[in-house]
Amino acid sequence: MTTYRESGVNIELGDTCSQIAYNAAKATFPSREGLIGSAVIDDGGFAGLIDMGDYYLVQNDDGVGTKILIAEHLQSYDTLGYDLLAMVADDAVCIGAETISISNTLDVDKVDPQKVTPLLNGLKEACIKHKVIIPGGEIAEMNNMVNGYIWNATAVGIVEKHKLITGKNIQSGDLIIGLKSAGFRANGFTLVRHILTNAFGPDWYHAPYDQNQNWGQAVLTPSIIYSSAILEMHGRFKKEPIVEIKGIAHITGGGIHGNLARTLKKTGLKADLHTLPKPHPIMEKLIEIGKVPLQDAYNTWNMGIGMILIANDFDKISEICTKHQIQSQIIGKIV
Repeated sequence: MTTYRESGVNIELGDTCSQIAYNAAKATFPSREGLIGSAVIDDGGFAGLIDMGDYYLVQNDDGVGTKILIAEHLQSYDTLGYDLLAMVADDAVCIGAETISISNTLDVDKVDPQKVTPLLNGLKEACIKHKVIIPGGEIAEMNNMVNGYIWNATAVGIVEKHKLITGKNIQSGDLIIGLKSAGFRANGFTLVRHILTNAFGPDWYHAPYDQNQNWGQAVLTPSIIYSSAILEMHGRFKKEPIVEIKGIAHITGGGIHGNLARTLKKTGLKADLHTLPKPHPIMEKLIEIGKVPLQDAYNTWNMGIGMILIANDFDKISEICTKHQIQSQIIGKIV
């Protein structure tokens, strides 16, 4: 039996350190009271809110994590930019924000144009597709302080105050709609690598996954970026919504249940996930290979659902998702 803790990740300790960081951040909020750019408290939210008078500025950070290790072993870097943009833009859109820019920091042991070029070209392509600019960034050569490459980003977004998604309108009976993922996004890769190393050895990257791919290629599948489809539903800046979206959960670390709970935290309501689909096939395989407890898998991976919307107009949502080549289905109801 393989658990996330056994792979080297202590979720409880991570949560403790995240709370320490948030408490330190929150302590800075009073310093801008009465000034433009004062902070809005939203404990457990997906992104930070800054009051700019008529609208909120939104800021949040994330990275591609240890998924970059697979790219390094395969010497295939061109899709990681989609993962990087997905991690931050899809967090920002959870509160209705349109990401307008993304800066990034690349910490490296040795600078290498053969790696930097496809990484940044991939990010460029993803940003152009989703109407996001890259105003700046940093490449830091750290020598033996790091082993390989570490890639993180900060997104800046904007949302009008009347379009902020807070969950306050969620009611019993609302539909829970899942947007399907293409596989792993950029979370839970320590467990993925631990299982596959135990099963196939240190060169697991080249072990066959199916007739068309090896395991490295299969787990490196880039993230779907949901934000543009959701912004079409909710309305970009100065555009009115065409679908009422009452709540959104980005399924990253903590899985479906942990992230949906963040969305429902102020409502007193719960989710009945009565039509939750089977796990994504690649995750089913890993659960079987690693004998991973199902609860541990659901707490670590997205299990095939990368984003959850709480709304009622499924037909319109499905239509827009199809236009953006995203699969959607009703997975439950609010109770």
